[in-house]
Amino acid sequence: MKNKSYIGISFIILVFGILVVPTIIDRVQNGNVVKGDRLDKVESGTTEEESLVKIGPAPQFDLTNQEGNKVTNATYLGKVFVIEFFFTSCPTICPKMNQSMLAIEKQFFGNPNFGIASISIDPEKDSPKVLKEHAKLLGATSSNWHFLTGDKKYIFDLANKGFNLYAGENEKVNGGFEHSGLFALIDKNGNIRCRKDKFGNPILYYDGLDPEGVKDIQEDIKLLLKE
Repeated sequence: MKNKSYIGISFIILVFGILVVPTIIDRVQNGNVVKGDRLDKVESGTTEEESLVKIGPAPQFDLTNQEGNKVTNATYLGKVFVIEFFFTSCPTICPKMNQSMLAIEKQFFGNPNFGIASISIDPEKDSPKVLKEHAKLLGATSSNWHFLTGDKKYIFDLANKGFNLYAGENEKVNGGFEHSGLFALIDKNGNIRCRKDKFGNPILYYDGLDPEGVKDIQEDIKLLLKE
């Protein structure tokens, strides 16, 4: 009985080899092995992790740059750009933010589809002339990097109500102003974009004081430039 069982099992294995194995080999050779939904996404290079979240349209703005020229959202239409709020006499985080932005500028220098907007929260002191001198001292040379000034209330509303990036006056702090060290990333169509954190939540903005945050935004700028 045992011999008959062994013979039966051997026969099944033989039939399986004849009928199935050639099919498997053919699928391997033609790259058709197990194409489920998850593998299809990986192969196409469009995994959810790689895509950037669209937060919504960036608020409209109308300001004056270091050359005395009007700059609006339309100036950046068709460009990927980064926004920061700062002031030239800032003794705390602004120098670090500006250096981070300078590193970003250098990586994408010469690309006509990339720009930067550095908006002063101390426009009473930061005139176009002051901003132009600041840009020179910083070493900013891109024609698409605009240092912007305007009405103080307008700029504070733009920061706090428009972008939800805190900016305020405080006589008790060094420099007289408080503000966020975060950068906003805007796509070619004027939408705020960002990556997700490790829990799958949108980070909203990028940390301009952290080398990792700067690295992240540089990577995501590259993604948006390809769109």
